[in-house]
Amino acid sequence: MDKPVIRKITGDSIQADSQTDWKRVDALKDEDIDYSDAPELGASFWETAKVLDHGAKKPITIRIDQDVIAWFKSRGGRYQVLMNKVLRSYMENLDKHDQAR
Repeated sequence: MDKPVIRKITGDSIQADSQTDWKRVDALKDEDIDYSDAPELGASFWETAKVLDHGAKKPITIRIDQDVIAWFKSRGGRYQVLMNKVLRSYMENLDKHDQAR
């Protein structure tokens, strides 16, 4: 397996590679921003909205089957975040099942 390439990205390097006029963006006032393509979020949205931040993550060491870790990594992006989401979904659904008994 090839070694992954790890590259440190800072805010400055992102802006240096961007074609965005950041000085113009920083100078914008709220009333100058065009929100016409963003729908209003009414009360019904907030009634069902959930906070997704579950607090600080705890670093752990865990042994995962090679094929399982390969599958998560093949999904692209941040595979550890995906693994956490899968585990959280399992936990929440198991809790619902236990409460239904």
